[in-house]
Amino acid sequence: MAKKEKSEYIIQAVSHALDLLEQFHDEVDELGVTELSKRLKLHKNNVFRLLATLESRNYIEQNKVTENYRLGLKTLELGQTFIKQMGLLRQSRPVLEALVKECNETTYVAILKEAHIVYLDVVETDLTVRVVPRVGARLPAYCTAAGKIQIAYMTDEELENYLPVKEMKRYTPNTLTDKDDLKKHLKMVADQGYAIDDEEMDVGVKCVGAPIRDYTRRIIGAVSISGPSMRFTDERLEKELIPLVVKAGEEISHKLGYHK
Repeated sequence: MAKKEKSEYIIQAVSHALDLLEQFHDEVDELGVTELSKRLKLHKNNVFRLLATLESRNYIEQNKVTENYRLGLKTLELGQTFIKQMGLLRQSRPVLEALVKECNETTYVAILKEAHIVYLDVVETDLTVRVVPRVGARLPAYCTAAGKIQIAYMTDEELENYLPVKEMKRYTPNTLTDKDDLKKHLKMVADQGYAIDDEEMDVGVKCVGAPIRDYTRRIIGAVSISGPSMRFTDERLEKELIPLVVKAGEEISHKLGYHK
């Protein structure tokens, strides 16, 4: 009996469901049934059934205000599983724990997803006054240390894809919202090899981040230290926190096969 090609085993409904999930990319975070029907060239009834199935398993969720659909938390869980399997979290966890012992501030590992960063892991300080952990949260790349250090090495063309199409939102008085000013700032970040969030996302919170590279020399994430601005003085940043986070980034990168 002749061996069948793998394409003969493809289940059309599963293929359509994956096509639907892949419509949510870049700046497209929400879509309605009509738009999905046009994109997928499927009848609205079929699209609705696909959405209902994916929603029941938390791969898709509905925005109750707009009635549009967006990716659900299950997609993030799958992404985190992939990251774990490729070794980033496994290799970075001991480094984060050692980093907290050295500076007693909260440490994170984050990756870039579209125009946002997603915190994948955190080790908290035991100090009473601390930053609330944000594992799984999506924050803008342009006003976070972990985001800025990852987009700083991009070309102008690549950077345009990672910056908001519309006007950049001002979260605090320190948020850079002019693209030209941000690009100049990112050039400085790339030159120095680390980024500082100087209360740009949250008033009273500072953060310093360094890149994580893999064996291909590509930046695949960032390690960061975050805490109340009252403890993140300029002197402490310069003498202690910046050297520590840069060292941690290099250590994780080395574990992932990166060599200068």
